[in-house]
Amino acid sequence: MAAVTNGLCADASDPLLDMLIKKGILTEQEATDIKTEAETNTVPISASKWKLSDSIKSIGLFGDVRFRYEYRGADNPTAYAQSESDTYRRERWRYALRAGIRGDLFDDFNYGVRIETSSNPRSPWVTFGDDTSPTPTSKTSDTLYIGQIYLGWHPTDWYEMTLGRMPMPLYTTPMVWDSDINPEGAFEKFKLSVGDADLFADFGQFIYQDTNPDTAIPSSDTFLLTFQVGTTIKLDKYSSFKIAPMVYVYSGRGSTNLANGVNEPFVGQGVPNGLLNAGSNPNDAAHNENGINDLLIVEVPAEYNLKLGAYHARLFGDFAYNVNGDTRARTAYAVGSVVGAFPGVAGAVTGQNTAYQVGIGFGSEGLAYGPTQGLVYGTTSKKHTWEGRFYWQHVEQYALDVNLMDSDFFEGRANLEGFYSAFAYSFTDAVIGTVRYGHANVINNNLGTGGNNLDLPLLNPIKNYNVVQLDLTWRF
Repeated sequence: MAAVTNGLCADASDPLLDMLIKKGILTEQEATDIKTEAETNTVPISASKWKLSDSIKSIGLFGDVRFRYEYRGADNPTAYAQSESDTYRRERWRYALRAGIRGDLFDDFNYGVRIETSSNPRSPWVTFGDDTSPTPTSKTSDTLYIGQIYLGWHPTDWYEMTLGRMPMPLYTTPMVWDSDINPEGAFEKFKLSVGDADLFADFGQFIYQDTNPDTAIPSSDTFLLTFQVGTTIKLDKYSSFKIAPMVYVYSGRGSTNLANGVNEPFVGQGVPNGLLNAGSNPNDAAHNENGINDLLIVEVPAEYNLKLGAYHARLFGDFAYNVNGDTRARTAYAVGSVVGAFPGVAGAVTGQNTAYQVGIGFGSEGLAYGPTQGLVYGTTSKKHTWEGRFYWQHVEQYALDVNLMDSDFFEGRANLEGFYSAFAYSFTDAVIGTVRYGHANVINNNLGTGGNNLDLPLLNPIKNYNVVQLDLTWRF
């Protein structure tokens, strides 16, 4: 009884003791003695040794640990350098860690900080045993980097903004943006509900690259500006439709920077013998793989969600068109043809300005689904739930920014088309198993497969590209 009353004796009157007195179990004197003893012997709850700032309203840990077996392979039209084989294969055991804290601050602010393995902006993965030291289990490549650091403000229900290195805030697909990229800069969202339609407008001002951080001239920075409007329409209790057109504008390309080729004209071809990807020689402007010149992209992602029996179905797609694609093609030919990068091609290959993706998803009801959300991406889980996903993708040489495209499917390259498939099953509320397979091939044989990715850095063009991934994910 003393234990029960220990936490209840702060008040002069204790309802429990009063009831015991009325039933004749205790006398008033005995109740008074119990109160006195409890108040005398009460041990205050010790304060936490970790003192949080008064400005923090909530704090939560989030992230995931992933393990992967991966196979990648591709053919080259001719035997590639340093080998008699015409096929390049990579087979790796890998891991990735992403861990952070996020939550709310007082006065309508929120925050987030996340660390992750690998400095690659399009991949947090580290390969077991790939360290430069000859000592087994060395740790030279096992390091941590800042993946996200941002501050948000949401003063009303219809407006919010974010500053920093943030989770992808746009509604888009991996065809255009790799799901691992966290853009840096500023973002604003406006929202309005009208009947069964939720309207929104998104604006992003992302710093693409600072070519000369020692100067105070803003024009030396390269910016990617995004303008998106969209709506989600609730068709009935179980179905909805979402569409959100977007325009990408590149601004302030600054001075020439041969260190990475971003501000040089995009060529997208291999070296004259067709063996090496120019990404291995970025100072060769005539074979530049990374240039962002002549990009004015219109993208239209959309999806239709519905319920089929006890399951969730999702039809989705994306369409993109580079308004300046033909100019990008003519510039590429003018620069690359000087050194024979376009063998057998009499002029610029125009009309290669379009990209599209179309697919279907099917899985358990009640999970969060989206272009980069769902079990196959490890962003949600519930014991014994599952999801399957399939899409076809077609990206022409001058349609997209190859520095942003997904680095897995299909290798962050343009001039490729093929399919992606994935199946995921949640063993527990936190552990997910996933199988993925993708295959792609060249669209136009007169062009290379423009783009630069560290996973298959030696080949351009690549043909018969295949990737297999087996993942085990623990999310928290």
